[in-house]
Formats: sequence, structure tokens, C-alpha cells
Amino acid sequence: MESEYLEELPETDEPVWILGRQHHLKNDKSKLLSDVSARLWFTYRRKFSPIGGTGPSSDAGWGCMLRCGQMMLAQALICRHLGRDWLWEKHRKQPEEYHKVLHCFLDRKDCCYSIHQMAQMGVGEGKSIGEWFGPNTVAQVLKKLALFDEWNSLAVYVSMDNTVVIEDIKKMCWFPSQDCPSAHCSSLLHKSLLSRNKSPGGFCCGWKPLLLIVPLRLGINHINPVYVDAFKECFKMPQSLGALGGKPNNAYYFIGFLGNELIYLDPHTTQLFVDSEENGTVDDHSFHCQQAPHRMKILNLDPSVALGFFCKEEKDFDNWCSLVQKIHKQQSLRMFELVQKHPPHWPPFVPPTKPEVTTTGAELIESTDKLFELEEEFEILSV
Repeated sequence: MESEYLEELPETDEPVWILGRQHHLKNDKSKLLSDVSARLWFTYRRKFSPIGGTGPSSDAGWGCMLRCGQMMLAQALICRHLGRDWLWEKHRKQPEEYHKVLHCFLDRKDCCYSIHQMAQMGVGEGKSIGEWFGPNTVAQVLKKLALFDEWNSLAVYVSMDNTVVIEDIKKMCWFPSQDCPSAHCSSLLHKSLLSRNKSPGGFCCGWKPLLLIVPLRLGINHINPVYVDAFKECFKMPQSLGALGGKPNNAYYFIGFLGNELIYLDPHTTQLFVDSEENGTVDDHSFHCQQAPHRMKILNLDPSVALGFFCKEEKDFDNWCSLVQKIHKQQSLRMFELVQKHPPHWPPFVPPTKPEVTTTGAELIESTDKLFELEEEFEILSV
């Protein structure tokens, strides 16, 4: 392995930050290692059913950024259902939600965030199956796939032109139910009376948990050193989901840092396809990295990256905005802009909605009869 990739963790007084949590190597290295191994680790796999029926049955050599996107999203779902402090332990019975989260990512065409679904959704983003994705493409694919995922009910916001718009995110995350008077809901957009409500059940409105992805270019050919401190600060935020990035055609999932070295999970290991058991559980040992994490110097990072954040409730998002504003005050050059209002020269913001008729890998319309049935139903509904 190249010398810039560092292996064993050093004995040091410097704190290590992993996805918003601080660890001290000298006092408790085991806590740090169990925090890293608890993250879902997705790698290349082989011998899964061919993508699209006739495509590749392994993603070795091309799927690394898709796997990193899966890892970032899986971290958001673990935080959503089990909390950031949940830890995985080998041979211990895991909660049902854990198996449901893992199931979303199995390499099968009927799992909502499988390599099959991601590769096929990438076709709409101009990427043929088997082609390498960049950080922005994988973010766009996750945004589209999340519309079909009713169990997790995530709002996925991918920033545009290095700008995060607070007004658009609030519009996207506050959702009314069918029997909610719209005037009441629109007033809640401005005055969040229900922010203390953890579950929208029984209320007419609710906050959809937010996955916020910020694609960035932090330099031309190399990362500009002026961004390093702000980039590191993002890993300290309690909302942190780390970053997608790496080297050209070589993606890693960055989860933290030690000094001026980034800590990452590496998808470049090819493992055999694993399916769920009859009872719905998954033999999950190969989905957790149980060795010291990889490290690389921040200045060796390719400048094209995507930061990820998860805000389960509105107060988490408001807190994230405050933290970003604090970082901005200390920086001469900002990584991205955070603005209150939708820029007037942009097209209007329309929260994405699930298409009525879909052909994602799991739900191909196999015959024209089915299509005619759908058309007839639509005509009856619209009469």
C-alpha cells in the first residue's frame, strides 16, 4: 500500500473525532475501535443476481462510490432508528430495526438502496451501469431513491451551487397530512410549534428526518489548505455523517480525523454476496470492519467531496445552522454558503415527490396490460 495510507493508530494525546464523537486513544482505544466497527461497512460484492437481468453480477472495480453513498445513508438510518450512540457487538442479538436497515442495502433488486437500484437510477443521471460515480451523482441517486422508501420517510436535500437554503429545507421537511388545513401548516413553517413532537402520528403535521448532502469542490487539482480547518470542524458536529470522496476513481467514506489525517472506511474489498435468512435476519459479520481504520493525509484528498449531515428533528437542523454560522465567522474563504431565503434568480423550489408510475429496478412494468390497467385506473380517478 502507498506510504500516504497510514495503518496503526499512534499513541497520542490528540483527540480523535468520529462522526460527532470525541475519543482519546491513550485512555480508551477500544471505545474508538468499537465506535468504528459499529458503522455499517459496505464493500464490493460478487455473485449477486445480474443488475438489470443481464448486467454485471459484481461491482468490483466500479462500485466504490456507490458503496460509500450506501455507508453514509446507512449511518443516517442507524441514527434515525437506533441513535448515534448505538453500538454493534459481535454475536449479540441485534434490534429488529437494525436488521430492517441492513435489509435496505442488500444486493438484491427488491431492496430500496441496493447496488441494483443505485446503478439503475444512475442511468437517469447519465451514468451507464458499471460506470464510476462522483460524489454529486451518488447524492442525486440517493435523493431519488428515498422517494420510494416509505418506512424511513427521509427528506433528502442536495445543495446546489455551493448554497444551502434554509427556507427550502424547512419547506421540504414540514409535511402536512391529508386532513390538515393548509393555512395551519403554512403558519407552522414559520413558527414550529410541533418541534418537540418526535412522531407525527396523531398530529396534522410533522418534521421529516433530514439527510443533508453538500457536494463541494475544495480546490482545483488539490484541496486548498485554507479549507482544512472548516472541513475538520464538520466531523465534530453532532449531525455529522462524514464525507464522500477520495482520489480520482477511488472512493472512500470519511468518518473522522486525527490531527491532519482523515479516518475512513474503505469499500475496496470484494466479498461474497450475503442474503437475508428466512427469519429476516442477516449474517452481518461481513458488514462491519473489525480492524484499525485506514487513515490518509487531508492534503492528499481529491478536492471533489460531499459532506453529509443528519437532522432527526427541526431543532437538530437549527443547531446545525448555528454551528455553520460559527465556522463561517472564523473562515476567510467559506466552503459553502448558508442563506435564509431562496435566491430570487433560481428556479422556484419544488420539493421532490414520488413519480406515479415508476420503473426503478424493483418495480419494472413487465407487460403493456399492466400499463393499460394503470391508465384505466387513472382515467376513472380523474373523472
